[in-house]
Formats: sequence, structure tokens, C-alpha cells
Amino acid sequence: MKIRHLRNATTLLTLGEHRLLVDPMLSAVGAMPGFKMFGGGRRRNPLVPLPTGTKQWLEEVTGVVITHEHPDHFDVPALTWVKERGLPVWANGIDAANLKRKGLDVHELRDGALGMSVEVIPSRHGHGAIGWLMGPVVGYYLAHPSEPSLYLTGDSILTPAVLDAVERLRPDVIIAPAGSANMGLGGHILFSMDELVTLVRRAPKDVVLNHLEALDHCATTRTGLGERLRAEGLEGRVQIPEDGEELSYDGEGTTAQVQPNHSALRPGFQKWVTAKLAGT
Repeated sequence: MKIRHLRNATTLLTLGEHRLLVDPMLSAVGAMPGFKMFGGGRRRNPLVPLPTGTKQWLEEVTGVVITHEHPDHFDVPALTWVKERGLPVWANGIDAANLKRKGLDVHELRDGALGMSVEVIPSRHGHGAIGWLMGPVVGYYLAHPSEPSLYLTGDSILTPAVLDAVERLRPDVIIAPAGSANMGLGGHILFSMDELVTLVRRAPKDVVLNHLEALDHCATTRTGLGERLRAEGLEGRVQIPEDGEELSYDGEGTTAQVQPNHSALRPGFQKWVTAKLAGT
């Protein structure tokens, strides 16, 4: 398995024969409005360009995986790029219908898809009312038969469902957002630093942290995050890749893959309301 971190949550994931582009945000610097709504620090996003080599790496892509429809995970340039290439898009049952309406070749990511064991794990993108208004979000457990297993948490805070998935599925690698995003009202909408420490402590093996230094509402830096993890004695279990960096994991010593739970998620009232508010 190879994980090439491009920017923010955008990742090129190599699993067996698949080259999956996860949550693509392909906009140029400053092409999107700021997400920090209160408290100062608002800047246009993204803050940094895609790394050198991105165009070449994107030529490898065989499919696209979407955890949710927020623009920092699937923006207009990415939508255009995917449509031009006719690439299959793999999404959860909550978002699939809406993505189909955009003219995409959408497939529901569920157990057996892409020749893998798959579980869709509901999560929560913030606390209280702000978490509800951010809309329904999910993570994915992906276990290719010849690769280490992976849990993509998606945009999430630390919830019982997330901890249950870590404990029950025992993924070899977890990819989680570490920006501690906060729009200035309603608290953080991604794992706080304390929650990340808990996640890393509970993780069976390696954790890869992303969603850093690319958006105005993500104040956590790689340096600050690394210092906290070293203070907790956890630096040996975590990778914090630079933009463009590739990480490799072989199958040696991997955990026995677990039979995932089967659940069919469908769009409901929350998805309808939040999609209307976001104009998606």
C-alpha cells in the first residue's frame, strides 16, 4: 500500500491494482473563500499550491473516492477533472445520489466494492448544532486482500463510533485529519489535539495525519503537532507527511482482516437540509 499525500485531505492511495484519488481539492491558491467565519484570521483558500509532480501523479488515477461533499474534499476543478476523464467515483449511500446528479459515474462504496472488504463508518463533523449543520459524514474501512487494512476516518471528531471501529476492525493504518479546524463559532469540527492523542494511543498500529496548513480555519501546524506527539511519547507511531510525500506499507506483520459490518446508509433530512444550505 502506498499513500501519497498531495494537500489537505487529498491523497493518492495505491491498493493492489487500484490508484484511488481520495477527496480531491484541485483549486489554485486563493480560488475559494475563507472558511474562518469569526475571530479573525480569515484568508482565501487553499493557502498553498498543489506540490510539484501533481499533474504526473494524477495520470495514474483509476478511480476517485469521496468521503463527503464539502468543497475542501471535492471542489469544482476536481469535479471538472473527473468528468473530463470519465473516472468512476466511489461514494457512500448518503452522497451517491447527489453526486450522480452532477453527471458523474457514481458507484456506492460498500462491502465487496473494488474487490475489497469495505465498511462505511458514520462519524460527526463537529459538536452540537454546528456538527449537525456540517452535514452527514462518514469514514471508510478498506481491506484489500493483498494489502494492509486502512481506516480513512474522513472529517470527524472523536466519537464512540470511531473508537468502536478502531477497536473492532484493528486497521493496520489510520488516516485522520489533524487540523483541529474551527470556524470561530461552535468549537472544533475536526479532532482536537487531545482527541488526536487519544486516537493514536488507541490505534493498533500506524496513524497518518493530514488536513494541515492548507486552509485558513485549520490552525494546527505540523511543527506544533509533532511537538505535542513527542511530548506524549507517540512520535514513533505517527507520520505527518509533507505535501507530495509518499509513504509505503507492506503486508509484513499486518493484522488479520476482520469481517466488516454491513449497513446501507441513505440520504435523509439532514443531508437534504445541509445540501440546500451549501448549494450542493
